[in-house]
Amino acid sequence: MIIGLENARVLVVGGSSGIGRATAEAFARSGASVTVASRGGETLTEAAAAIQGRPAPLDTGDNEAIERFFAEEAPFDHVVVSAAKTKGGPVGKLPIADAQASMESKFWGAYRIARASRIVDGGSLTFVSGFLSHRPSPTSVLQGAINAAIEALGRGLALERAPVRVNTVSPGLIDTPLYAGMSDPDRAAMFDRAAARLPVGRIGNPEDVAAAILLLATNPFATGTTLTVDGGASIA
Repeated sequence: MIIGLENARVLVVGGSSGIGRATAEAFARSGASVTVASRGGETLTEAAAAIQGRPAPLDTGDNEAIERFFAEEAPFDHVVVSAAKTKGGPVGKLPIADAQASMESKFWGAYRIARASRIVDGGSLTFVSGFLSHRPSPTSVLQGAINAAIEALGRGLALERAPVRVNTVSPGLIDTPLYAGMSDPDRAAMFDRAAARLPVGRIGNPEDVAAAILLLATNPFATGTTLTVDGGASIA
């Protein structure tokens, strides 16, 4: 049995760009009523308007605002957390302040949403981690540790919050605005090198990850799992 999404109340945190936006659009196409949450600004307004959704300015670093938001809302059917801002680099060279800020953004942001969120029984909470949790990189050790922590959080919450279902989607290299700071030639070269190593022969796009998120949200027998969507990077 697949859970229908027609008129389901869905919250996508980090839904104004990248994976979050693709996820909000996918839910909307399936008939859901989508609330798009991010820190605010024109990007949030435009993303919500594009799917006839509702914008919700929300800072995942502000616990009081998060608790107030959920206290004022009816329970959601599905909540997705994809908001994060992290910095990479070798542990020995990455400043401690940057490392702490990265953990604060991706792990503690997800933790705060999970702690305060109100979700109907049988509904779902889905995190987004990353394949570095099980395929370490010498230049992205912190990201791997954060992603592993998120996946462990999801497994534990699947027990604590049952019958709410809690899962995690772990993407590989995805073409998102995260890489917008690179020059076009450098970004294209990096993507080409990565694609050549992957069994699928290409890097991912946000829609690939959104499809996995909807799969977990609509499968009533899926909880406590991490679904890897990395084009085969974990085995290549």
